[in-house]
Amino acid sequence: MPKPVPLERLIRAGRGLEPADLVLRGGTVLNVFSGELLRADVAIADEHVVGFGSGYIGREEMDVSGLILLPGFIDGHLHIESSLVEVPQFARAVVPLGTTSVVADPHEIANVMGIEGLRYMMESSKYNPLNVFFMLPSCVPATSLESTGSSLRAFDLFPFFQERWVLGLAEVMNYPGVLNLDEDLLDKIKIASDKRVDGHAPGLSGKDLNAYVATGVSSDHECTSREEAEEKLRAGMYVMIREGSAAKNLADLLPLVNEGNSRRFFFVTDDRHPHHLLSEGHLNHVIKTAIRQGLDPVLAVQMATINCAEYFGLRKLGAIAPGRYADIVAIDNFEDFRVRLVFKNGQLVARDGEAIWEEVPRPSPNLRGSMNLKWLEGDEFQIPAKGQLCRVIEVVPDQIVTRQRIEKATVLNGQVISDPERDLLRLFVLDRHRASGNVGKGLVKGLGLRRGALASSIAHDSHNVIAVGVEDEDIFRAVVTVNKMGGGLVVAADGQVLEQLELPIAGLMSKLSVREVSERLRRLNEAAAELGVRLKDPFMALSFLALPVIPELKLTDMGLVDVERSELVSLFVDEPSWEGNREGGLGIG
Repeated sequence: MPKPVPLERLIRAGRGLEPADLVLRGGTVLNVFSGELLRADVAIADEHVVGFGSGYIGREEMDVSGLILLPGFIDGHLHIESSLVEVPQFARAVVPLGTTSVVADPHEIANVMGIEGLRYMMESSKYNPLNVFFMLPSCVPATSLESTGSSLRAFDLFPFFQERWVLGLAEVMNYPGVLNLDEDLLDKIKIASDKRVDGHAPGLSGKDLNAYVATGVSSDHECTSREEAEEKLRAGMYVMIREGSAAKNLADLLPLVNEGNSRRFFFVTDDRHPHHLLSEGHLNHVIKTAIRQGLDPVLAVQMATINCAEYFGLRKLGAIAPGRYADIVAIDNFEDFRVRLVFKNGQLVARDGEAIWEEVPRPSPNLRGSMNLKWLEGDEFQIPAKGQLCRVIEVVPDQIVTRQRIEKATVLNGQVISDPERDLLRLFVLDRHRASGNVGKGLVKGLGLRRGALASSIAHDSHNVIAVGVEDEDIFRAVVTVNKMGGGLVVAADGQVLEQLELPIAGLMSKLSVREVSERLRRLNEAAAELGVRLKDPFMALSFLALPVIPELKLTDMGLVDVERSELVSLFVDEPSWEGNREGGLGIG
């Protein structure tokens, strides 16, 4: 239960009748309500801001002259699992960057571990100087077109809505299910009716969008164009502007924001990888980038604080004002946007980008092993040729959407083989949950791999094993290594494992620190680059090639998925006049 608010203490300290616990002197406060920058002292008592202005006396006082004081930043939608570390390590990475609250969707671990995964994330979030709120995963599984580790029905989720830290229902990504009146999905929306219901509907428009919003879905983080965001804004949705590691939509959506509509936007990261947290930052990077692209600094800060707080009903967060929790970030200026100090509930927890709090001893939640791959014989990675023309997944750099192409397969001895000269590689997804032996087989273009193989137990959303490669032996070696590690990332070539990262927690997260994981990722990416991969973050790109709710063509353990039609399709096509080459031309090599 939340600690009772000491109203008498707040009143006396607010009136200046007794000393505050802490007074920050000489700073400039950004008031997100009035849009003003005000020179004012800030008085803090019992974790709350009790007043700002002059004349306050504190038991402790700190000179913050020359610094701008902002409310703690709030990330309105993210998957902590995508940082590849546990919650305490994630907190040590983002709190020094000014993020004091996050709204997490534990969708990734729920697809692997179900209720056990939800409980693990909630227990891991305790005792950190970071508020971790939760939205309950709405689509476990996301579709029926893949094997998953769990299934969460409305009945399973209902008790969790009583939890203090649960704010609502997370991204309803199965929008075709909503439109087709899927009974269980509609039940989930109904039981969340007094809380927020987040959306996920890339490209949804017109009457279908109207119907989707009419159910109570009130936000979307999948807009990739100004036109799409504008239509959803007009339909009454809040637009989450995403700037993550894989999907970057800030530059495209920011021109839509103005003083008249800015309160309907807020920033999210969705998925943020360790090396981006260390090299660029978190929400501090998003705010700084938005300002450099021309957004008024006041609006940028509002979109990282009060807008998100008001959307989720977090009435004590998002502002430096009496009665709000004293989550405060001090920066030098809006140009450099260097975070100097971070206060959480009135306590200094970070200075100049470094965490300064002591770890609290805690029991470590344990999870069962999550790898249940059927024994491999070695012939799973052959693709018998059943025609000349194939559907091909084309990677779009810096986006999680893909294009669908038709290419002429390269065939040798009756088998489709990888053709590095044409950047046409075999792609596989293997069921790792039920030992069914399912192996989805496809082709991908845009990775650039010249030899060797990559494999990963991170493959959104069901997180089966995904592998891409040139030679059968290397693909086999990479997949077997992922399985033996209990989950992880692997680069292999010439029959040997070149680099690997163990992810023993649900095949999604490491027990290492963000810095250690980042270093291991650097080595993985460098090894992949030496094999010809052109993408900066190949494992992130690889993970989204299995996401069957993001257009256009994806691969699951059950086969190729035409996302727009929400159905499995054959790898081989009979006619070159097939309707799907939406980018023009067949691209036949």
